Amino acid sequence: MNTVFELIRLLRPKHWVKSLFVFAGLLFGHALGDSMLVWRVVAAAAGFSLVSSAIYIINDIADCDADRRHPVKCERPLAKGTVSLPAAVMLALLVGALGGWFGYFASPIVAILLLSYASLNIAYSFGLKRVVILDVFIIAAGFMLRLLAGTSGVGIPPSQWLLLCGLMLTLFLGFVKRRAELGVERESKKDDQRKVLHYYSPALLDGLITVTAACIIMSYSLYTLSPETIALHHTSWLMLTVPFVIFGVFRYLFLLHYHQQGEDAATEAVRDPQLAITVFLWLSTTLWLVSR
Repeated sequence: MNTVFELIRLLRPKHWVKSLFVFAGLLFGHALGDSMLVWRVVAAAAGFSLVSSAIYIINDIADCDADRRHPVKCERPLAKGTVSLPAAVMLALLVGALGGWFGYFASPIVAILLLSYASLNIAYSFGLKRVVILDVFIIAAGFMLRLLAGTSGVGIPPSQWLLLCGLMLTLFLGFVKRRAELGVERESKKDDQRKVLHYYSPALLDGLITVTAACIIMSYSLYTLSPETIALHHTSWLMLTVPFVIFGVFRYLFLLHYHQQGEDAATEAVRDPQLAITVFLWLSTTLWLVSR
């Protein structure tokens, strides 16, 4: 039983919440009433969840030695020694293949996007993660591929403003993640954890975070006011959801600077009550407005 639990931990299922990006097309493309389309999007989300788990395993294999010296990552199954290397490799192959099957079921385009996601992240794991700035853009690209899979991949035309907002949001989360990691590394006084952090400074990251946070608020606001959006959803009241977005961004910045949180967006969205309530209110208000 312990072995099964450790294998599940290796998959990092809590990060499957990131595949919610795949559902943006259904929500903002006014396509929730098409049951076949919904199932294809669900399959695309399952594909990205499973392939991302395979990538996490590959990344853990590549970083196993460094993780053993990290104050938090040393508890990961491979670093701790509770899962063997052969078992990890087999699990990565299994979930990767199953994820690819789900992607192909959604559409051949989704399968191609999944292959691009896997290739990009393998390159990230074995070298590109050490290239400053580019490392965060690759993280953002993974989210954008999810967004494209749930829109263009299943035949839902994506809004240009929505794509821009998604890009800014993912860049924001990436730079916040690096800022939080920088604090952890300095606190632990270790120099061998994540090499790219040596090229970042608090001032640089705070500047990049500020720029992307402003762009999130601006691009989302312009999306809600766009004539194309108003015509699609038959309402001009999506602007009522803008305060939730603003509060969510500000709350996330508060967690970063006053509680040294933000390294894991999926965890923060669940752990912090104010952030969780904000996400719920934004989602429920958006669903109410677009379904009227």
